Amino acid sequence: MSTRPSGRRRLSRIFAVGLLLATAGTLTGTSASAAPSYHGGTAPGLGASVTVFDPGMPVEQIQATLDATYAKQVDNEMGTERYAYLFKPGTYGTAEKPLQIKVGYYTEISGLGASPKDVVINGKVEVYNRCLADGGTSNCLALVNFWRTLSNLTINVNGAGQDGCRSSANFWAVSQAVSLRRLDIKGGNLSLMDYCTAGPQYASGGFIADSNMPDVVSGSQQQWLTRNSTVKSWSNGVWNQVFSGVEGAPDDATFPVPPYTTIEKTPVSREKPYLFVDAKGKYNVRVPSAHRGTSGTSWDEDLTAGRTLPLGDFFVAKPSDPVWKINAAVTLGKHLLLTPGVYNVDHSINIRRPNTVVLGIGHATLTAVNGATPLTVADVPGVVVAGVTIDAGTKESQTLLRVGNKHGLKLSSASNPTTLSDVYFRVGGPHIGKTDTALEVNSDNVLIDHTWVWRADHGVEGFTGGVNGDNERWRTNTGRQGAVINGDNVTATGLFVEHFQRYNTTWNGDKGTTILYQNELPYDPPTQADWMNGKVEGFAGYKVGNKVRTHNLYGAGVYVFNQNNPSIHTENGFEVPNRPGVKLHHIMTVNLSAGTIDHVVNGVGGPADNSNTGQPVYINEYPAP
Repeated sequence: MSTRPSGRRRLSRIFAVGLLLATAGTLTGTSASAAPSYHGGTAPGLGASVTVFDPGMPVEQIQATLDATYAKQVDNEMGTERYAYLFKPGTYGTAEKPLQIKVGYYTEISGLGASPKDVVINGKVEVYNRCLADGGTSNCLALVNFWRTLSNLTINVNGAGQDGCRSSANFWAVSQAVSLRRLDIKGGNLSLMDYCTAGPQYASGGFIADSNMPDVVSGSQQQWLTRNSTVKSWSNGVWNQVFSGVEGAPDDATFPVPPYTTIEKTPVSREKPYLFVDAKGKYNVRVPSAHRGTSGTSWDEDLTAGRTLPLGDFFVAKPSDPVWKINAAVTLGKHLLLTPGVYNVDHSINIRRPNTVVLGIGHATLTAVNGATPLTVADVPGVVVAGVTIDAGTKESQTLLRVGNKHGLKLSSASNPTTLSDVYFRVGGPHIGKTDTALEVNSDNVLIDHTWVWRADHGVEGFTGGVNGDNERWRTNTGRQGAVINGDNVTATGLFVEHFQRYNTTWNGDKGTTILYQNELPYDPPTQADWMNGKVEGFAGYKVGNKVRTHNLYGAGVYVFNQNNPSIHTENGFEVPNRPGVKLHHIMTVNLSAGTIDHVVNGVGGPADNSNTGQPVYINEYPAP
């Protein structure tokens, strides 16, 4: 006899769960809204890892709270702690007592104003080089400064009390999975490298959007994307420095000296959703609308265009919440806010309603359990997923995030694209990870606005180290494909994909656009036989499918560092069909001291090998005009 509940019992159960969740959601929203003056501590309804500051709180107390978290997080690269520090509208710090914030791993610093002008920090918000040797005194660099967020603030740069070098700029020395959004930085320079700490001072990657920038020193930054912003000036840059819709951006006429790529207007953009507190003290989420052909910031003269959702419209999830409870809430019409922490996901969180918002704060992390795909999005328009990190688990997942189905209904909208903002992927790092494909996009009209898709080249998985450890990693920490794009009319602004064991990015959809692409090939193939694509040596870092007729790529680099076996060759950095509609603009390959990329694209350009270590091989336009 079947033990499945009858239809009536199932409906009753769903109704009861819905009533429970609706009540819980209402209470959460009311609790957060009912705090007219909150003087620091646990944020109402958002969990113990979220702290809200009020301008009435003494700056010394705010400073002490943030310093204590930084001390815990500055070296906690693979830890599970997550933090969000939110500032209510007002001014923090003074000329005499500036608030000088240092940001460590898995830490978000954000204002709760409707505009970045509503929260003012007199002081700094900074990231310094991480020193990895001799007790933290040497091998100082930013190459592993990942996973932190800064947004929705005005910063009046004030280095009072710091030494002469430190007081010279607001330092933001970072690499991948770090975003600057909705910022107004005034009164001093912004340096994207830390030139005050011992060297080698390398930095590798970053992202700015929707911000007013002062004089920016890029310095040792290998690649960077600045989108829909204004900048007073920009200096330096190692390889690809890309500007899209940036007022004041430098000219790119002499590329690659300097290595600038400038696009006057961003073809498709949508700013990331953000929490804010309104004039009545109520918590809301602003969801910006999508736009085409834009430049400059969204907020400088008026409120960012879009819709406002009260926090009560969200299911506010905690890491202890089971997936069935989250799915029941979104099925019943709730949006989803993921509070900081690590969520073990043993079956998919399914987003099926158009225009649903999934917003993570404090680097909320979904970890696959038992081979699950942690997050799936249906073939519907307008879904926004933002601020979420997705980790592979120890049992292989087919995908980590799937947008649409390969043979789905394709119910998309060019004017209301499904959007992924600051969505990061990890295969390995904190633990062994396994996936076939990290990110799979099957829907049409999707916008990917900043992602880092990473198969870990280092971590705490327990490997033995050295060549044997790398051999073990190749067999155990497995990720075949980073990003696979099957949908048409997909746009990526800030696509970072690294170390996967076959094609890092495969773009099969037509009419796609990528603005800034960064890739490192895997460090760890044991032998050339392990790194073969049929009879071809290796897999290109960026592959455009043979059936694609139209594709545009702006500002892209593929790097090789075959640390495990420096004799390994990769035939091409880029592989694309030879058609007039497939155009690559400002692309390069580079050898980082081990391994060889024989050609830049389709047998043209190169090689990048030990004869020109660290020297990019550029192609300005492919096919040549």
